[in-house]
Amino acid sequence: LFQSGEVDFLVATDAIGMGLNMDVDHVAFAGLRKFDGRRTRWLHAHEIGQIAGRAGRHLRDGTFGVTGEAEDLDPDLVEQVVEHRFDPLEAAQWRNARLDFDTLPDLLRSLTVLSGVPGLTLTAQALDETLLRRAAADPDIQKIARSRGAVMRLWETCQLPDFQKTTPDEHARLARDIFQALTGKRGRLTHDWFGARFKDLDRDDGQIDQLSARLSGVRTLAYIAARPDWLDRPQEWREAARALEDRLSDVLHERLTARFVDRKTTALMRALNDRADMGTEIADDGEVLVEGQSVGRLDGVRFAPATGGSVLADRALRAAARHAVGPEIARRLGRLAGDEDAAFSVAPDGAVMWRGALAAQITGGDPFSPRIRLLGDLGPEPARERARRRIEAWLAAEAGRALRDLRRLKQAVESGTLKGLPRGIAFRLLEAGGVIDRREVERDLHALSQVERRTLKAFAVRVGTHSVWLPGVLKPRARMMAQAFRAAEPFRATSVGLTPLPDPAPSMGALSAFGMRAAGRWAVPVEDLERAADLRREGKGTLSDAALTSLGWTASEAKAIWAALKTVRAQMPDREGRPAVVRDSPFARLAELTAAPAPPRRRRPKRKPAARAPGG
Repeated sequence: LFQSGEVDFLVATDAIGMGLNMDVDHVAFAGLRKFDGRRTRWLHAHEIGQIAGRAGRHLRDGTFGVTGEAEDLDPDLVEQVVEHRFDPLEAAQWRNARLDFDTLPDLLRSLTVLSGVPGLTLTAQALDETLLRRAAADPDIQKIARSRGAVMRLWETCQLPDFQKTTPDEHARLARDIFQALTGKRGRLTHDWFGARFKDLDRDDGQIDQLSARLSGVRTLAYIAARPDWLDRPQEWREAARALEDRLSDVLHERLTARFVDRKTTALMRALNDRADMGTEIADDGEVLVEGQSVGRLDGVRFAPATGGSVLADRALRAAARHAVGPEIARRLGRLAGDEDAAFSVAPDGAVMWRGALAAQITGGDPFSPRIRLLGDLGPEPARERARRRIEAWLAAEAGRALRDLRRLKQAVESGTLKGLPRGIAFRLLEAGGVIDRREVERDLHALSQVERRTLKAFAVRVGTHSVWLPGVLKPRARMMAQAFRAAEPFRATSVGLTPLPDPAPSMGALSAFGMRAAGRWAVPVEDLERAADLRREGKGTLSDAALTSLGWTASEAKAIWAALKTVRAQMPDREGRPAVVRDSPFARLAELTAAPAPPRRRRPKRKPAARAPGG
């Protein structure tokens, strides 16, 4: 896979240095120590040179170094490897090839014979010799291995490779079973013995480690089948073992590739290396394909990349998306910036749509000076800025059309057209989104002149029994626009009827966006509240069952609403020339309490009677 270019990195043990010539540019050592079977030691210079020599062995020079967490290479060691200056080998390992099979002790002794030649040292004890010494200590095997032929058979079985890397006891037990079968009455392994083991391995399901273990077991059986004097019908079993080994090897290759090789990432990386020939396709449903691999989905000007299985895969997906989708998004941003108003729409959750695709989200401001966040992060910044300004301009114009009465009132306040008490009431309406509680401005309403009342009426301000509001903000189009700018607030009202107020209570603006106002623990539609006041007047202070049914209220709900509104103080809406009478106003009481006391009256001093003259 590495040599064919399907993967970009190859992770290996030091076995890579054993003559594998591939198109490797760089070898990075993750460590400079190894376990050699007996102890952990530092790599020798010639071993480092043998491994590092894989770089460039194919066609060109290569480089070598270490990974980030490995110890740095000593400069002298680097010079040795680069200059190929290694210490000469002073000895080679050797084992006697002229073995003595007369008896078991003779065979063991012949394995330890020295060469007698300088430079040839006796090799360390190998697996076959270890098995032989274990077998020589077994009394049952001692009874059998008394002839030269039996000793030769024992040595053959001890040379059985341990492909499965089992424990020494288990491998010794297998070798002993084979030896006992070969020295038994039949002189061979039976068909049943081999078939039972073959059947246990003849499966290609399971995980990678299970497949790998079965493959090792099949290789052991293939070794046995390759000995014609060990087995009945060896040719048949040899072919069966070879076929099973090939099948398990193919399945294991597929499972390893599926786990460790991301073909999508490979294709993308190859395409990125040759961007001129990058094949990009955008399907009708928005799916983006690069070199036949799905890299994500394009929706309007927003690209949602697919998720890779690794950091490298994610990086490849993002890079492929940037080069494949970036130009298309730039073109779409240009079209958006110059598109007509009919191409845009807004949802109550603050989402701005462009030709049916989500393009932006309202993030702040007010309906007449909005702020939005353009979705996605691809495309040149100047094009994204033009698209943002276009959407904000459309939103402000659309809000001016949907909330026309509110916009007129805002312009009148800012320009100074409204003055005095009407200006204060208008300011309160603007702050609350177009609906306020009448009690909040009752004193101002009582003080309005007839001219000021006509001025408010000219700006579509309606004064009801319980509320002061702009009827235009209660229309569906206006409410949807107002809700879009209140999407960040958690309050959401039901489509009709009463809505329980959460704790904490929502702002007046959030209630106004749904055409409601607070009445105790309920959010009540303004129009229902005023209609209920009319029905209550018709019922001479009570709501009939028919009235409650038409409102959709229960008697207990109505009672709680009236208690919260304190409707005893005002039953009739204001009309021109008939201002409402306010009795026991808290403001009047406050004026009385704070009024300056009259100064005390000064008493005139009594005149003393004049003295009468004597004789007068």
